[in-house]
Amino acid sequence: MQLLIIRHAIAEEREEFAKSGQPDSERPLTDYGRRRMRRNARGLLRIAERPSALATSPFARAAETAHIIADTLGITSIEVVDVLAPDHHPKELIPWLSRHAPDEVVGVVGHEPQLGVLISWLLSGREESHALLKKGGACLLDLGRDPEPGAAVLHWLLTPGQLRAIGD
Repeated sequence: MQLLIIRHAIAEEREEFAKSGQPDSERPLTDYGRRRMRRNARGLLRIAERPSALATSPFARAAETAHIIADTLGITSIEVVDVLAPDHHPKELIPWLSRHAPDEVVGVVGHEPQLGVLISWLLSGREESHALLKKGGACLLDLGRDPEPGAAVLHWLLTPGQLRAIGD
């Protein structure tokens, strides 16, 4: 199984959005973030196999990012997976991953620092972040036949700028 991990695109500033009185989970992408994510997604289209499944955090900024990716890569459905929201442990994603066949490519869209912890945990089995995804960045891991901590192999980890350069 291959796992495509994507951090949400640039969202409105937390402090500014807080003045609206809405919860942070509703904080949307900026127009600039949407434009850049479309370019990032074109880079993904050139270097990554299209995921057969795409999951997103329930937070608005991640869901918007997932929709941009789905539109660009031709993915027809997106699943909201609560454990991709901030403050969840990487092991909570294993049941979702295990529902998919070992030869599938699946994608997830979420948040830092959780995604960095997920990457590090899958690569090393350690529950600390040794990877950083910038907003709109992506990573591809090979999880082998059974997703488990410490067994993944890193294929690549790219910044948003690298994805845009590949897609342009």
